[in-house]
Amino acid sequence: MRSGSATSRDWPPPDTLATTDRRTGPFGVRTGGNHPPQATIMNEDNKTDFGFREVPASEKARLVRSVFDSVAGKYDIMNDLMSLGIHRLWKRIAIQLSHVRSGENVLDLAGGTGDMSALFRQRVGARGWVVLSDINAEMLRRGRDRMIDEGVVTGISYAQIDAEALPFPDNYFDCVCIAFGLRNVTRKDQALTSMLRVLKPGGRAIILEFSQPEGELFRKAYDLYSFKILPLIGKVVANDAESYRYLAESIRKHPKQEQLRTMMQRAGFSRCEYFNLTQGVVAVHRGYKL
Repeated sequence: MRSGSATSRDWPPPDTLATTDRRTGPFGVRTGGNHPPQATIMNEDNKTDFGFREVPASEKARLVRSVFDSVAGKYDIMNDLMSLGIHRLWKRIAIQLSHVRSGENVLDLAGGTGDMSALFRQRVGARGWVVLSDINAEMLRRGRDRMIDEGVVTGISYAQIDAEALPFPDNYFDCVCIAFGLRNVTRKDQALTSMLRVLKPGGRAIILEFSQPEGELFRKAYDLYSFKILPLIGKVVANDAESYRYLAESIRKHPKQEQLRTMMQRAGFSRCEYFNLTQGVVAVHRGYKL
């Protein structure tokens, strides 16, 4: 492999993705290896948000992990119920905006049960590669099992990794995507910088995330749904109202459309833009590495 870049015949590298040696976690997924030290200070007290709560920055990853450990078994059905199935359209629009083509290599961060990876795998074809990654082992296990059940056994790898410290060389992927995951990241600026680093020149970052709805009346209806109805659905279907209350709170704490675009520009992305979907309930942000 040439230093600082990757070609399709180099793919995937044996030292960063799923292997079967003692460094790996469940089902051969590497658990991250030696990450660089986390030095970003969230505020003067080194705290960050977990929903509407303020918690030590060092604790957020554990708290988020506990949420997804709790909801993993009902994750897909809850997505369909919460959005009335519209999340599938949002994801397909994000895929279209990624401009991913045959033969390209894609990193799907916070990939969970694999919706985005499955769509990317169709687009990259036999000459491309997709890495389905997540920081949560249980979510990643379910994503891997789903891919196998659907017959997707080639052109895909699995990695349990932290978006803030990606264990890949510089200039590696044609596209890095994170769908409904950035709001759960403790140090978002650090994750954006890490995403930029592993992109090839000309590569695209795609961020699909809940955002700020448009129109005061619509926002009021959305708040009512988020804080009253959503936790009730979580209680009935998943026996877990609190995790879905956290979901509603984390959406409100996530940077709004213009704020996130500014964060991407500050991280070094170029030609940053966003596309509101369903009146801004979600937005797709796109930025390029030039």
